[in-house]
Amino acid sequence: MEKLKSLIKKVWNKEVISYLIFGVLTTLVNILSSYILKAFLSIEENIASTIGIALSILFAYFTNRRWVFCSTANTAKEKWIEFGKFILGRSFTMFIEIVGVFLLTKVIYAFYGLFNDNIAFLINKSIITIIVIILNFFISKFFTFTTSSKKEI
Repeated sequence: MEKLKSLIKKVWNKEVISYLIFGVLTTLVNILSSYILKAFLSIEENIASTIGIALSILFAYFTNRRWVFCSTANTAKEKWIEFGKFILGRSFTMFIEIVGVFLLTKVIYAFYGLFNDNIAFLINKSIITIIVIILNFFISKFFTFTTSSKKEI
């Protein structure tokens, strides 16, 4: 029982809590913008999803840099490298999200036959987004926001 408590204390820290809070906000930007584009503006679901992802990536970079991982990048060069790494990591998960939404919407749509097309899209987008959030945390923590001063610790 003590080992479990110790593990929870290690995992449940300020960084994780901040990431979850801003992750929820980022997810809302992603899902709501995608849904609005598809449901109200009749934009094709993959294009709507891609725009939603792009908007959420920009929102996530600034919130993660400032409030989650407390970046120590100070020079313009360090910041551009960090931003490039962030975009690279998010491009990877964006690809996963686009393919995942496509597969769930087109291939596994039969499972959601009880729902209309917009609700099925919302369910699929939400499932894939949860997976992407988890991947993004680890990419940000161990790839993007690793500056020389953090590596020395």
